[in-house]
Amino acid sequence: MEREYIRMHHDRHQHQAQEEEEKKQCSSTLVKHIKAPAPLVWSLVRRFDEPQKYKPFVSRCTVQPQGQGDLAVGSLRQVNVKSGLPATTSTERLEQLDDHQRILGVTIVGGDHRLNNYSSLITVHPEVTEGRPGTMVIESFVVDVPDGNTVDETCYFVEALIRCNLSSLATVSERMAVQDCDNLINQ
Repeated sequence: MEREYIRMHHDRHQHQAQEEEEKKQCSSTLVKHIKAPAPLVWSLVRRFDEPQKYKPFVSRCTVQPQGQGDLAVGSLRQVNVKSGLPATTSTERLEQLDDHQRILGVTIVGGDHRLNNYSSLITVHPEVTEGRPGTMVIESFVVDVPDGNTVDETCYFVEALIRCNLSSLATVSERMAVQDCDNLINQ
């Protein structure tokens, strides 16, 4: 199923980077299996307005919603990044939010970093892990390679950030799942 989900939702990033090779872009797809139910994991991932719930490098986030104050495609968020990374802010636009298929798409439109033309797509898929409800999270990205960097260096850096975010997502989700089970038992 993993390959099928990647083909259905994430291959566009791979093709986009290949077609834009003159622009010197890189792309990659990462997969994380989480021992928590997909609805719980999705409840964290879909929070474009609160990425700090699981992204350890985000210290603060403010959102400029579209329309009637609701979070919708086109909404912008201003993310403050914790020290230690080569950035302090990032401005990001919500490109896709599909609660039915559990898809979140984000592009970076500004900030004091070198991630130009960055876009990512995260999908959340239910699976069974060790006989229990689990989740497969797939995240793909495309980004320009900054002057002075190689494709490999750029991909390595972005993949390391995403791996850290996905690992934190797993930790937070799995902790919440255990707490939910404990609450049910103690009722």
